Amino acid sequence: MAAQKSLDTKIARILADPSCKDFILADAKDADLAFGIAAPGKSPEHYAQEARFRSLAEFRELIRQNVKQGLLDIMLMSASTSELLTIKERLFDESHVTPAARANDATDIWAVQGGTYSAEPSRPFRTATIDHIMCGKVDCTPGERKMGADLGLYSVTFNNKLDTDLASVEAYGRFREEAERKGFRHFLEVFNPNACGDHCPTDLGRFVNDSIVRTLGGVVSRGRPLFLKIAYNGPEAMEQLAGYDRSLIVGILGGSAGTTFDAFHQLAEAKKYGARVALYGRMINNAENQGVFIQHLRWVADGNITDAAEAVKSYHGSLEKLGIRPYRSLQDDLTPTKRIASYAKTTARVDGGKPAVAATAPAKSKPAPAAGAPASSAAPDFSRMTPTEKVAWNLSRWNRVLR
Repeated sequence: MAAQKSLDTKIARILADPSCKDFILADAKDADLAFGIAAPGKSPEHYAQEARFRSLAEFRELIRQNVKQGLLDIMLMSASTSELLTIKERLFDESHVTPAARANDATDIWAVQGGTYSAEPSRPFRTATIDHIMCGKVDCTPGERKMGADLGLYSVTFNNKLDTDLASVEAYGRFREEAERKGFRHFLEVFNPNACGDHCPTDLGRFVNDSIVRTLGGVVSRGRPLFLKIAYNGPEAMEQLAGYDRSLIVGILGGSAGTTFDAFHQLAEAKKYGARVALYGRMINNAENQGVFIQHLRWVADGNITDAAEAVKSYHGSLEKLGIRPYRSLQDDLTPTKRIASYAKTTARVDGGKPAVAATAPAKSKPAPAAGAPASSAAPDFSRMTPTEKVAWNLSRWNRVLR
């Protein structure tokens, strides 16, 4: 008999009692559908001038280790990785961790080296089919649908542009109908705009929230996502969406890898204002030790550690006990940095509270810091920024990964 999945138990408890303390934690190991060769991350043996990336085999071994650790609720993978680990190896049969696969790869996550796809408004596309995720072949029989994963991530990006946004929601509608017929569950990822140009919303958090509510308003319970995965756009936006409909469970995406403080502080803040799920990809993948990092995410998520700074200090202490040299000094790792939450590569930089400079404008802002230098932690003055500058500031938080 398959093990009871903690995701199912927690979802049921959260829906029955929104005040319960359950929190769902996921590791997002689906980056091969975005970054290609760089997806597994840099090898611990890489040199400053000779970066070596992990192999796919090494990447998958980390997935095995993180699942066996037992602290996660979901492991998100590409369909090809899920086929190996879920269908062929049966990694999840005796685990409470739920396997999931990325069910679409819209163009805004095509972050290949030298590519410019994410500079254009997102267009819908999906490589994986539901049947391939569920049973590893084109057509599954009803009895074969439990062979693989029955949960997938579907992502949508709204850019406030009618043609591209309409195409995205139409594609999502077709996916929902197929998923409902085949008994395939999903959670919905809604990215912040990646290329809104002169149509950028004045209130980014409200625009995303309204887009989600409008999109799901006509979707009945059988077709609805288990939960949402969105960028953390601040306390007001999170509290607004989380309080709108208690049957809609809100989760956050980790975003680009910054300092360890960034990860723990973001999780604690989002949880405080209503998030009940967190999916961390690059933050886990870029950690000095993934198991130790996940352990501290779990402690923060469950309220065992309530202060982000204390969590960072504990993390460094654990690394020291294992004889692992941290990437940054404790002081540097306690520093908040600006990060971004979409896959766009056309970014603009904001320094010291000054307005953002559009990516296509002449370079008049301060030069970017040298590689490895900490980004400025000062927040910009949003009241003096145009809608385009606000979105550009959000996109600029990806510089630490994609520069």
